[in-house]
Amino acid sequence: MTNLLYVERSGSIATLVFNRVDKKNSFSLAMFKKLGEILNDLENDQQVKLLILKGADETAFSSGADITEFLENRFSAQKAKDYNDATLESIEKLYRFPKPTIALIKTLAIGGGLELANSCDFRFATSGSKLGITAANIGIIYNLVSTKRLVNLIGITKTKELLYTAKLITAEQGKEIGLIDYIYPMEEIEEKCHEFAHQIIRKSSVANNGIKQVIQAIIDGDNEETKQIEELILDSFSSDDYKEGIQAFLEKRKPNFT
Repeated sequence: MTNLLYVERSGSIATLVFNRVDKKNSFSLAMFKKLGEILNDLENDQQVKLLILKGADETAFSSGADITEFLENRFSAQKAKDYNDATLESIEKLYRFPKPTIALIKTLAIGGGLELANSCDFRFATSGSKLGITAANIGIIYNLVSTKRLVNLIGITKTKELLYTAKLITAEQGKEIGLIDYIYPMEEIEEKCHEFAHQIIRKSSVANNGIKQVIQAIIDGDNEETKQIEELILDSFSSDDYKEGIQAFLEKRKPNFT
């Protein structure tokens, strides 16, 4: 299992790598559970400022859940509930990961693979990559949480079209409807993704992690600041980042956030 999912580090950037290339990085139930454990570790790692998710090579980001397991792990209502609860728990951890996240999609992101990508803050894709949610091909009703996430990204009508038809669209088509943020050729995407990541990590993590929580509160339906959000904002004024930011401004230099 360690080899199927592993973490690479480059300074304060962690990259979670899907390494089941012979199966186009399809996720077994054990892999979904392991994903949750890795995310817990990275969340608590103070050295990590940003997380990138990607496939080990150009084969795929992920082709989704491993359907060959379904007859054993997902072939009755109770087994389906146990399976869904376990997988959605890890996907929800990714969605609510407290630090900025980027999905780096090469070639393919289908089903649960696209579900993982949609749980990230940003989606980079290689030119011509194929994207889709193919639940209708095997008679599965796509879950509400991930459907809502898709609606938030591309709207109701496009969500219905994508799910009803189970068709695959290109990264270019995905960008037109808001599913993909940036598209680059295969030979450029890693560099461009890391350039973008460095733009983020050079800024205050106190600010960016807090901004992520504020935006999430808005997505969750809050129209006014809760006590938790109010405290989060006020606490930032006593942070080391705030002191460094003010001092750098006064000294007319770039801040060095630690």
